[in-house]
Amino acid sequence: MTQIKPAKNGAELLVQSLEAQGVEYIFGVPGGAALPILDVLADYGPTFITCRHETGAAFMAQAWGRITGKPGVVLTTSGPGLINAVCGVATATEDRDPLVIITGQVSRAMRFKQSHMNLDSVSLFAPITKWSIEVEEPNSIPEIVVNAFRIAAWSRPGAVHISVPVDVSQSAVTAKPITAIEPPQLGPASADALERASVLLNGAKFPVILLGVSASQPAAAASVRRLIRKHALPVISTFEAAGVVPRDLVERFVGRVGYVRNQPGDLVLQKADVILTVGYDRVEYDPTAWNVSGQAQIIHVDENQAGLDRAYRPAVELAGDIARNLDALSERLRLSAAEEWEEVAKARKVLLDEQARGAGLSGSPVHPLRFIHDLRQTLGDDVTVTCDVGAHEIWVARYFFCYEPRHLLLSMGHQTMGVALPWAIGSALARPGRKVVSISGDGSFLMTCMELETAVRLKLPIVHVIWRDGGYNLIQTLQKRDYGRTFGATFSDPDFVKLGEAFGAASFRIDEPGQIIPTLKKALACDGPALVDMPIDYRDNAQLVKAMDASAMH
Repeated sequence: MTQIKPAKNGAELLVQSLEAQGVEYIFGVPGGAALPILDVLADYGPTFITCRHETGAAFMAQAWGRITGKPGVVLTTSGPGLINAVCGVATATEDRDPLVIITGQVSRAMRFKQSHMNLDSVSLFAPITKWSIEVEEPNSIPEIVVNAFRIAAWSRPGAVHISVPVDVSQSAVTAKPITAIEPPQLGPASADALERASVLLNGAKFPVILLGVSASQPAAAASVRRLIRKHALPVISTFEAAGVVPRDLVERFVGRVGYVRNQPGDLVLQKADVILTVGYDRVEYDPTAWNVSGQAQIIHVDENQAGLDRAYRPAVELAGDIARNLDALSERLRLSAAEEWEEVAKARKVLLDEQARGAGLSGSPVHPLRFIHDLRQTLGDDVTVTCDVGAHEIWVARYFFCYEPRHLLLSMGHQTMGVALPWAIGSALARPGRKVVSISGDGSFLMTCMELETAVRLKLPIVHVIWRDGGYNLIQTLQKRDYGRTFGATFSDPDFVKLGEAFGAASFRIDEPGQIIPTLKKALACDGPALVDMPIDYRDNAQLVKAMDASAMH
């Protein structure tokens, strides 16, 4: 901590308590009920990132939390300020990312009556956080803060809300900050459970691994890599487990599954007789979509016990430390390739053929597969890619291979539009000096485009690419599939190049496929943020939502 003198009031004690948790950045928008806290931050404490909207601030903190594993921090004022952050807070919780939001509140003397910007923020945030609390006693701030950070980051991470009335911020205090302590270390599962799991896998005709969100944690990802390096098991992942399978083991990878049950990985999962789920959370991809028959034997490996339903009833649960359990299980395995594993090669060929098709696609507008192919050719494995929600997310999630954990950020739990650019800002701060590419549709970009000014002000190395088609195309595609027509999903766009220039970003336009790689290289060479506008050819989008069973769409 840089400040060692006793705190004179609640605001100062709060900032010191955040320092004690190792907080580096606070993302937020200034407002009256937060002024005492901001006045302290003006002199010392974590760096305050002034954002243009509280939603964007929450998204930035979410990305910081996902990448670092430490809760990102948001600061807002009362009333509409904290309401604006609700979407980002809910997204962090549903996407399983650690976040702490601190909201200003009217004074305690005003809480009992209707007054300016007064609402029950604790009740508002309670359904979308792991814990929501108001500080009633100024000297309790250190205890509340240290527990908030532990709860946010602990097993199945999510958001925590702390409401700080303005008079609490101004009140005299005597308490001191509480230093963060290491979280408890989970142990391995019982020897009996590990033995039962190994018997299932060793006796399986067609075993498959399904990776989920928690498999992307550093220790868990490393253990997955050790497992598949030793045992040639086919691997499928959800969107948020992107990057766990490294480049040198990509021949084990059968792609990502999610949204609709129509991918090669879905076909493999349907044929599997034993499925080893690692860090899987039902919020990512409902098991009724991938365990349709319910006949597969499931081995659940996670920090948490399984959430049960008719399609997810594990035969064995290895609850505890993921890495320790996978390593212990690996030592017990004696696997041999079976003939049915040839299905994996067939499924991979379908996936790779579609990827390869992108290299030869020409014409304008640009086909998604061509852009994805050229983007992968342009970027190193250390570049972080963030992706908004919409048709572009499905294309990217299915066909853009990533080889490092948490280097492809997607929203699968909450599927929130507008995340890509704010996530890129949070990512660039979490990985200083490293390039970030963010991708959005024209619809999702305009939901948080004001944060481009934040990126320019901070001189961050971000390239944001807009797939422009003049509509909410995923919605249009679903409407055509289900109703035979579209309605309410088209709009007109501004000149995005001029818009980017107005914000102070280097701005480019791609008109045809031959310009993709040269333009991306120019944008990546810029010192600060760059914006790239590109017309997109969505004629093949119907295939994205062509479900084998329409009820599998979630």
